[in-house]
Amino acid sequence: MRIKTKLRLGVGLLFFMIVLLVALAVRQVHVIANDTENILVANYNSLDYSRNMMKELDKIEGEKQSFENFNRFLKLQNQNVTEIGEKELTQSLSEDAKAFQLQPENKSIASQIRKDLNDIMKINMDAIQRKSIVAKKTADSAIFWISITGLTCFMIAFTLLINLPSDIANPIKDLTESIRQIAAKNYSQRVNFETHDEFGNLAKSFNTMAGKLQEYSDSNLAKLMMEKKRIETLINNMQDPAIGLDDKNNILFANEEALKISGLKASDIIGKSASEVALSNDLVRSLLQHLISENTKKPQETLKIYADNKESYFEKQVVPILVLPTGEEEKKLIGSFIILRNVTAYKELDFAKTNFIAMVSHEFKTPIASMKMSLQLLENDSIGNLNEEQKQLVSSIKDDAKRLLRTTGELLNITQVETGKTQLKIENCDPKTIIADAVEATKILTEQKNISLHLNLPEFLPEIAGDQEKTTWVVSNLISNAIRYSYENSTVVITAEAKGSFLEISVKDNGIGISPQYKNKIFDKYFRVPGAEKEGTGLGLAISKEFIEAQGGTISVESNLGFGSEFTIKLKTSIS
Repeated sequence: MRIKTKLRLGVGLLFFMIVLLVALAVRQVHVIANDTENILVANYNSLDYSRNMMKELDKIEGEKQSFENFNRFLKLQNQNVTEIGEKELTQSLSEDAKAFQLQPENKSIASQIRKDLNDIMKINMDAIQRKSIVAKKTADSAIFWISITGLTCFMIAFTLLINLPSDIANPIKDLTESIRQIAAKNYSQRVNFETHDEFGNLAKSFNTMAGKLQEYSDSNLAKLMMEKKRIETLINNMQDPAIGLDDKNNILFANEEALKISGLKASDIIGKSASEVALSNDLVRSLLQHLISENTKKPQETLKIYADNKESYFEKQVVPILVLPTGEEEKKLIGSFIILRNVTAYKELDFAKTNFIAMVSHEFKTPIASMKMSLQLLENDSIGNLNEEQKQLVSSIKDDAKRLLRTTGELLNITQVETGKTQLKIENCDPKTIIADAVEATKILTEQKNISLHLNLPEFLPEIAGDQEKTTWVVSNLISNAIRYSYENSTVVITAEAKGSFLEISVKDNGIGISPQYKNKIFDKYFRVPGAEKEGTGLGLAISKEFIEAQGGTISVESNLGFGSEFTIKLKTSIS
């Protein structure tokens, strides 16, 4: 419970009891006052009037005075009749007084008047005694209830007096002692409050402060400076450019390699905002653009920078710097570290490899074509008849030549893709014709494995805007892969469906499928699933991906190991 709530409840309850006590006392006093007033106003006045009439009667008998004062007090008595029987006695007194006025010398009437006055006084005296007893009972009741209420207030006040100050003072005392320990540089001191009130929050904040002070105390400034110089030396001796940014993209450091390729001095870049430096430096501007693209999960290209008197290529790696502040639960981003890895040598090797493959593949096509022509001549009966063994050899050489020609074509395609020289002939194409040509191209492979091709094509399909030859090659490659990785006597399903402004063509098999760990790698160049015994170069899917994406489409795969795979290409429909 919060301290403020405790104070409100305690003080509020005490205030309520005090108000209740005051109200009860006022009420009881008011009741006693009413009882006392009844005695004073009613009975006391009757006694006073009777006593005065008795005096006036003595004066009338002794001094022969008039009846004027007697009659005045008698009139007041007639107006102050309050007790039972007092009215009759007062009437009798009035009659006797009248008779006495007519016969002032009659002593018996005077005696009767005195008797009437004594009777009236006796009735009022009895009433006073009776009302005094009632008033006493009222006073005793008032004392009882006021005592009970006062005792309850005392108990509540005593409880608050004992507990509330300790509830407030003891944590403050512990906290004060802990602060003294902290002031004495005992930063291991902690405050442990089990409560969840303000003191609990204060203890948590205090412990966080003590932890940070201990962390600061444990760190030696000289040691920190030495470590700082060591890190600076390490960064400056890196062969790759490196730039450090804080959480607001202010440049904290840049090593010598970064300064060299940017053409800037340390004074021009250190401590300044990266956006400010980017206004006058292309490299920093490119880094910021790539930083934005990384934050938005967009793919980034290799940076091409003029360095070492030639065009150099760099791959950027951004390392976010996350720390967990003492006493907190979530990591906080305090900056980022950008490394530009020089991949110029690898790029040059890749260019050389691509050029070599392109040259070799191009040179291979001519002798392979000659080999195919020679094989056709050998199969011609006009040249001469071949025996069965020779025919098998020719057939085997022919298959190898086809495989070599297909591999050479794939290598040429991939070199075109890598060099950016892929030429597309975008035109309106009939998807049914593309699928039919692809099926025809895989007819022999289908027959060899006794695979059934099932076409699931609607009656009408919109034309697509694409390169018919390369799209046919992609579909044919997908069908060939489905056949290769399917079991004999199984079925491969080819489906085409228009969805919005796109046309989807999917090839589904019931083969061995692809393990989830390799699904994101199968479109990489030269990648083949480990353990696969099927033939192939690992280029078909990579080329297919490049061809489809070059036409503004996408290619994807859904596969479960042991349940087959389904490859889907999506191309834009033609605009009529």
